[in-house]
Amino acid sequence: MNTPFASTPLPLSVIVVSADSGPGLRDCVRRVLACTTPLELLLVDNASGDGMPQALARAHEYEPRFHLIQNHGNLGFGPAVNQAAAQASGKLLLVLNPDCLLDQDSLQRLLAVFAVEHQVGLLGAVVCDAQGVPDPASYRRDPLLRRALASLFGGRGERVEIGGEMPDRLVDAEAVSGALMLLPRHLFERLGGFDEGYFLHCEDLDLCRRVRDAGWRVLLAGDVRVPHGKGGSSRHRPVFVSRHKHRGMWRWFRKFDPAARNPFVSAAVWLGIWAHFLAQAPGQWLRRSRS
Repeated sequence: MNTPFASTPLPLSVIVVSADSGPGLRDCVRRVLACTTPLELLLVDNASGDGMPQALARAHEYEPRFHLIQNHGNLGFGPAVNQAAAQASGKLLLVLNPDCLLDQDSLQRLLAVFAVEHQVGLLGAVVCDAQGVPDPASYRRDPLLRRALASLFGGRGERVEIGGEMPDRLVDAEAVSGALMLLPRHLFERLGGFDEGYFLHCEDLDLCRRVRDAGWRVLLAGDVRVPHGKGGSSRHRPVFVSRHKHRGMWRWFRKFDPAARNPFVSAAVWLGIWAHFLAQAPGQWLRRSRS
């Protein structure tokens, strides 16, 4: 359903991108629309074959807050979010994964941060699995080469993952999970939205870095825990997703890591990234075939 968007600005526009996201998308949409905060929900469908976005459009045919943007091909995550943001009415944008289950209390606490904190450019929450275990990606550092090597080989020094207990309060962060990102629309537009050179994965790390480079804060609301199914659509195409994840790693490295200035280091990183992908691909393909 493509209905006219609100003519007056809303406090919040929630953007969800689907690509064969499965039945979890229904729960995500239901939970967002159950919130009492004035909002609109923009569901961007990247040519799903499961029929779920269309079923939701029929179910919410008379719901003025629900808008379906239907694409005839898979644009990728960042381009789809940018597409929705260009049509959004909200002063704030909430980018939400289709397997995240938001509630009014969590949403209210997130929105309250913008009323009391200074220079908030991007706010994340702690996303958790079905058992309530936090995803380490909720609170992490930039994936600089030296940190990635320490994470991979267990060396000394900082790692990409911060480790230890997940914070239970509001803290500054270098990067938060792209599963839930809340930010002012004017800043998103000023930064040009997501970098569309990424198709899937690492565009969240890229956006967090550009927010900070522009002089704004990236924050984690450690006391807000949001259930996250993680990878509803990824499980159907693990090699496809892995290829774009590795491609995203390379793009982030080339854009932001000072080590990329050395051509020999860059060549070694490129070889390492794609060797890692090739080593993983057969097992991913086999597990997908068996399932």
